[in-house]
This record gives sequence, structure tokens and C-alpha cells, in this order.
Amino acid sequence: QVQLVESGGGLVQAGGSLRLSCAASGRTSSRSTMGWFRQAPGKEREFVAAVRWIANTYYADSVKGRFTISRDNAKNTLYLQMNSLKPEDTAVYYCAAGPSTIVVFTTTGYDYWGQGTQVTVSS
Repeated sequence: QVQLVESGGGLVQAGGSLRLSCAASGRTSSRSTMGWFRQAPGKEREFVAAVRWIANTYYADSVKGRFTISRDNAKNTLYLQMNSLKPEDTAVYYCAAGPSTIVVFTTTGYDYWGQGTQVTVSS
């Protein structure tokens, strides 16, 4: 079992920054792929960013150049640094974990999810 707890969400003005954290506990070594997804009201959950192992990172086109995903294995923590935030980034952000073989861009391969943290960007 793996437990994921997100933190760091909040209200920020457009152009501002936030850093999300996802603290992982349990059998984290078995889940080499970790990702961030988001879900806005009335919309499907969508891929934001993922990291496989340490250095293999992936980003949605909508956040490329603005968001940075990283992980600290010593602390069992995943991060998402979000800069130049836009109102369309407003959503609940979820942390997810899965094995190394999954397709990172879709939700189906991830088998552990956090409870989500709200990010609201005002214009």
C-alpha cells in the first residue's frame, strides 16, 4: 500500500507561484512513476506532469515552461513548482503513483491517488 498526501494549494493572483508537495508513505519503492493531475469543475481529470524514476519528466503542453516536477526520494516527496499561474490553472490537483511501465499521460495506470489540493488563480 502507498499513501499520498498533497499540500501547498491555495489562492494566488494570476502571474503568481505556488509549490505543491505530495508526501508518500508505505511501499513507495514499488512506485517509480509519480504524476500530477488536475480536475476543474465540470471537466475530466487531466494530466499535468509526471516523473519516472528521477530524471525522466513529462509535461502537458499547457504547463510546459511554467511548471516543474521534481522528487526527493530521501524525503519520499513529490513536488510541483508552478510559476506564471493563469486563471485556467484553477483546479483540484491530485498526486498519483504507479509502476514504471505505465503510460504517464493517462489516469488508468496509476493505482494510488491522493485526496487532492485546491489551487485557485484569480484574474
